[in-house]
Amino acid sequence: MRIELDEVRRLTGPNLLWDKPGAIVDVFIETIDPTKVVLMWQKHMDVMLQHFGWQDQSHTFRLYTGGASFALSAPMDALYVACDLAELAWDCCVAEILGQPALDVATHIKDLQAALTIERNPQLLALLASAAQHNVTCLADDDEISLGMGGTVKTWSVATLPEITGQDWQDFRDIPCAFVTGTNGKSTSVRLAAHMAKAAGLNAGVTSTDFIKVGDDIIDHGDYSGPGGARMLLRDPRTEIAFLEVARGGILRRGLPISKVDAALVTNVASDHLGQYGINTVEELAQAKFVVAKGLSDTGVLVVNADNELTRQQGLNSQKTLCWFSQDEQHPLIQQQLKDQARAVFVKDGMLVYSHEGQQVELIQVNKIPMTFNGTASHNIENALGVVGLCKALALPNAAIVQGLLEFSSNAQDNPGRGNVYQRNGAQIIVDFAHNQHSMQAIVNMVKSMPAKRRLVMFGHAGDRTDKDIQDLTLAVKELQADCYLVSEIEKYLRGRELGDISTLVKEYLLSLGVDGNHIHSAASPFEGMQYLLEQAREGDVVLLFVLDQRDEIHRWLSAE
Repeated sequence: MRIELDEVRRLTGPNLLWDKPGAIVDVFIETIDPTKVVLMWQKHMDVMLQHFGWQDQSHTFRLYTGGASFALSAPMDALYVACDLAELAWDCCVAEILGQPALDVATHIKDLQAALTIERNPQLLALLASAAQHNVTCLADDDEISLGMGGTVKTWSVATLPEITGQDWQDFRDIPCAFVTGTNGKSTSVRLAAHMAKAAGLNAGVTSTDFIKVGDDIIDHGDYSGPGGARMLLRDPRTEIAFLEVARGGILRRGLPISKVDAALVTNVASDHLGQYGINTVEELAQAKFVVAKGLSDTGVLVVNADNELTRQQGLNSQKTLCWFSQDEQHPLIQQQLKDQARAVFVKDGMLVYSHEGQQVELIQVNKIPMTFNGTASHNIENALGVVGLCKALALPNAAIVQGLLEFSSNAQDNPGRGNVYQRNGAQIIVDFAHNQHSMQAIVNMVKSMPAKRRLVMFGHAGDRTDKDIQDLTLAVKELQADCYLVSEIEKYLRGRELGDISTLVKEYLLSLGVDGNHIHSAASPFEGMQYLLEQAREGDVVLLFVLDQRDEIHRWLSAE
């Protein structure tokens, strides 16, 4: 029997379990009826709330294979204490199930009440409530609180909060905001959307897994796809419109960054990072991605990929205003949108078309969009369709949308790490950060469509994937039918494996698939692998580099060359 605590953390925004802030407890449950465990935790939680004086708070749970998540609602100024209280209920639950001595709950409650006295901040709650009453966005964290967004924002230290009566609430304004989520295409989408906004004369802010950026200024590099990045961006007075990349991890760890946006885009859902935070299936992953719909305003638009089965299923269950997009004009959902005069984006006779209220606007020929590689990059056609739907929901003009599509290039300046193109001695070099089967397959399909005398490919995998996952990723690369397969070690991402383990697994699998052993090579790092392949490359060749590490070094070397 396994009943074990995994993690306790704060929930600060709308999340997978519900829309309330509070605490969440993730636990492992094996070889015991999970319903029994849930009922036991709920019983102890009810007792805790009664003794703690939190009768107005509530709790919920989510079961999944191998475990459960328990959530407790709490005031925004008591989230740390809420974590301790929820964990105490879990400890009592475990003790009763295992027949261990009961915990001294009274003493624990007394300690938590003392901690609550320190943590509480009534002025913070009053400010949050007053902001909500005046329909003003209020963003709070451990250190700061802010009112408004962009040019109207005011920010204070939590230790020196302003007086409510001294605020001119009409001075605070929101800026247009959008969420972008999905398994693949998120970063490309927020960057492309920012180009369209720039063409419309707006200073666009972007959060992503690579950096946070306002206009042409990168504020910081790193993963800013969670609430912290969103707050930083929306508190920057230069930001006039915001495109917030929202990754699975941020949604599950903390919830949505803000509770009200004007539009949300779900690019696609495919298998990736399963087994974390109780998300064990792609269906559960799709549910997690669609949490972004909870952040839409009453008039907000949810932009959904009709060509992806998982997003299609979730979209059909949504009660939000939908904009479907598809590469097929005849897709049933597109045809239904046209019949209903609702929002749709699709490809018709090679043209990218937007339709709403009975008016179809032909925007641009797909093969003239640079990032589609003359129409061969199906995944980027998909990204373009989704971003058009998103930017039309934000009321950007058609001319700016077309200009953004024309000016956005597959280079390291506009879209670093995503389909970047270089030339070397007559050979074409494609560098991409793709790291799951869905994204790698998309790049392979694109490169297969490009004319080439020979195709050479470098790839490597992170060690925290299963052997089966690594074989599936390798199978996607094998479909390139390359003249050379180079497997690079990625020491930074061994994650529990030994050097050489992944390369050996990949080589053995390629051999089992019938690849000639003389066509399989290895390198100690992505940079060394890149150098080896380019020494072999000749005029007319296409070299595909899947780069998970040393991307900046490779970019500098290729740019210099």
